[in-house]
Amino acid sequence: MTNPGNNSNLVYTTADGSNCPDCGHRLDACICGTDQPQQGSSHSKIRIRLDKKGRRGKTVTIISGLPLGEKALQEIAAEFKRKCGTGGSVKNREILIQGDRGKKLLQLLEKKGYKAKISG
Repeated sequence: MTNPGNNSNLVYTTADGSNCPDCGHRLDACICGTDQPQQGSSHSKIRIRLDKKGRRGKTVTIISGLPLGEKALQEIAAEFKRKCGTGGSVKNREILIQGDRGKKLLQLLEKKGYKAKISG
């Protein structure tokens, strides 16, 4: 019997409840509520790459792998957009910034204590 107050689309699971229902990570590695960088985290590889596919030739800089929750991603994306003087968004746990801003974003991430690499 399902709980009528539960809006989950979960049909069946063999998990013992040790995974976060929001991000899917183990509870001890949950990143949903994390607002600070996880220093020395070996499982997070922060990458900065350029992309033009499906954007009518317009360049977008994409930051992926940040170990932050959705709200924190929105906040850091807003800060990056202000500092770069351009638009952007957050989609699929990635920050998209308009234009070729890889070097600037790398500097901003390093100031915040993240180790990132420009890829691609």
